Amino acid sequence: MTTTRRSVAVVGAGLAGTTAALGFLDAGFDVTVLSDRGRESLRNDVPATGTAVYFGKSRESDARIIEDLYADGPHSTGMSTRLYSGDGDTRAEVLEFDPDFRYVAQGVDVRLRADDRLGRFLDRGGRFEVRAVTPESLDAIAAEHDLTLVATGKGGLSSLFPVDAERTVYREPQRTLLLVTLRGLGHGPDTWGYRSEAGGAHNLFNLHTEYGEAWLGPYLHKDAGPTWSFLGFAKPGSPWVERFEAVTDVHSARRTVVELYRDYFPQDAPEVEKLEVIEADPHSWLRGAVTPTVRRAVGRTAGGHVVAAIGDTAIAFDPIAGQGAQNTVVQVAALIEAARGHEGEFTADWLTEQFEKHWDARGHAAAEVTRLFLGDPKYAVHAELLFPAATVSEPVAAALFGFLSEPGTLLGIDTRDDVLAFITAHAGEPAEDVLARFQPSGGFTASPLAGAAVQPA
Repeated sequence: MTTTRRSVAVVGAGLAGTTAALGFLDAGFDVTVLSDRGRESLRNDVPATGTAVYFGKSRESDARIIEDLYADGPHSTGMSTRLYSGDGDTRAEVLEFDPDFRYVAQGVDVRLRADDRLGRFLDRGGRFEVRAVTPESLDAIAAEHDLTLVATGKGGLSSLFPVDAERTVYREPQRTLLLVTLRGLGHGPDTWGYRSEAGGAHNLFNLHTEYGEAWLGPYLHKDAGPTWSFLGFAKPGSPWVERFEAVTDVHSARRTVVELYRDYFPQDAPEVEKLEVIEADPHSWLRGAVTPTVRRAVGRTAGGHVVAAIGDTAIAFDPIAGQGAQNTVVQVAALIEAARGHEGEFTADWLTEQFEKHWDARGHAAAEVTRLFLGDPKYAVHAELLFPAATVSEPVAAALFGFLSEPGTLLGIDTRDDVLAFITAHAGEPAEDVLARFQPSGGFTASPLAGAAVQPA
């Protein structure tokens, strides 16, 4: 008796597409990946579209797709956090905390992750076709396959998946973004030692109440290996917006980062000045903006064939809470598992059911955690209480960043009393006692090089 293997078409060869392709192939499906770029171009001719950090729990979903190829790191184990306000004479160093995560985070160049998955996919017999896909050509592709997944919005493909107005909170970007990967500092205890005993194993997270946020974390670059990735978030109307938008190449990106630290976070500037561009990768930077958007993840082609969106094509996140890559791998791993045991056609109803399960299990919570770290008014009370409590109680600080790994723990914490109960549970003492001990910072420690001659950016 001959059994015909069910076929899957995956449009897009980024992280979502290659993860789905490899996972479905290993689950026994006949898989074809379609991309408008060849493998070498995908790896070397485009920028990384984000930092693609997996914070703890999502690594379990990734392990269902592929072995950990990056176990040697660098990894991050915590977040050295500082909050500033004002400027010039009104500049204030408000509070700081430096918790361990209670998990391990892994930042890997998304181009490397995708290329490694694509390589294994090809080695195991998967098909890879280089051609642009439009809504019109997608119709024929979907007609030829049992399941068609869309992992890119390019070429008008996003138009197949209408915006879900009820679940989409924002109608415009909440931050202007600048990303750049730099080399020149190690990841040992001496790096950032003035901020954290963990040194280079902790991310640096500097927040300015009026202007935005600056994150700097351990990263594995596709060519240069252990490096540091900077991701800046400029609030609308912030003077940082003009700085970010003036960047035109990797050198101006580095210069902008150095000048940002000199002007707003001078305690860290002498160390940041040591960071250098990766000359071999002119695409090691990116600027832009993301409107957080939830789409209806099941659509139909002009001929009526069902297609499903995965990854950022289904839910696009502002990267401030690092939910994009994590949401992708969690969604894809669950979809593969469901499809493996499913008999019959992959109907619109079945695919919609799978997306709804994902929304309930992860997507909704990830969107809410992103709102929290964006400073959305819905979470004003959370910020008002959690940040001072985190300054006093390391367990509360760890729980705050625990949301990055397991965002579902935020759901249900809605009122002031809920937040106080959360603080009490993690601090092991009444929240009122924790908050009563909070005092604004008397001044942040600085790099031992602070005050030395400033080097040109």
